[in-house]
Amino acid sequence: MSTMQMLFLALVFVVVMATAAGLLALLQPSEARSRLRNLVAGESAEPERNAGWLKFVADLTRPISDLAAPQEGFEKSSVKLRFVHAGIRNPSAPIAFFGLKAALTLGLPLLGFATLTFTGTQPKGNNLLLLLLLLAALGYYAPNLVLNSMVKRRQREIFENFPDALDLMTVCVEAGLGTEAAMMRVAKDMQVKSPALGDEMRLVNLELRAGSDRERALRNLAFRTGVDEIDGFVSMISQAERFGTSIAASLRIQSDLLRTRRRQRAEEAAAKIALKLLFPLIFCIFPSLMVVLMGPAMIQIYRVLLPTMGGNN
Repeated sequence: MSTMQMLFLALVFVVVMATAAGLLALLQPSEARSRLRNLVAGESAEPERNAGWLKFVADLTRPISDLAAPQEGFEKSSVKLRFVHAGIRNPSAPIAFFGLKAALTLGLPLLGFATLTFTGTQPKGNNLLLLLLLLAALGYYAPNLVLNSMVKRRQREIFENFPDALDLMTVCVEAGLGTEAAMMRVAKDMQVKSPALGDEMRLVNLELRAGSDRERALRNLAFRTGVDEIDGFVSMISQAERFGTSIAASLRIQSDLLRTRRRQRAEEAAAKIALKLLFPLIFCIFPSLMVVLMGPAMIQIYRVLLPTMGGNN
């Protein structure tokens, strides 16, 4: 093995290891969640250990992160909103994200080329160019797919647990607690079932303690989650306070509406199962079933009927 090949393999190894470390760091809980838990427990907020890995990946990929960063900047791009919806609030996360995109875009074609070179099955010409372009596209869009998956998973968790949170809040309000105290109690109780929803409601209480207006804090809750049902809840609370209607009655109506909507979504997902099973049945199960059922008959036709039709005894 020549010196150039050894250097090339070392470069590919460094790129792959940096990418794997960055993905593991991005999937770890954010520092904000650790601070919130420490505040609730009455302890001093300590830096999260996993934040050090994220900072390390950000520092490692900082020179190439600008290659994948948007031209208008992270603060003005749509990626920032997806980071907020995914619950990623670490300041090193954007640099690590764009650095991983650039590293994967450059590293996957290098890794594919090295694999094909050392296995001796390297294509040539347009086939090689097409393969490298596909690997580069995969490396560029893979972090976006992971981020979108995190956003959808978090929004689904919040949506499915929000009706239960409203029921708890209704009980607390009817028992005599104020809106802020009820939200704080619900945030504490929902921490076990839905940490994402519990953390978001704790952030609302922290904003209220800092002196923020209630309507503004609730609007920030709807903005951070990106769930339409929470936006409707915020509008309902604002209108109930503005017109002087009962908060408990409004919460009860809103929780009934959200439970109905959650059941309708479950029924819709169940109705789609038959259509989703149609393609596996046609392309995977039916061919093998036809082979098992028609195979012996076709063998008998080939052995008996065809020679008889040909005039052979």
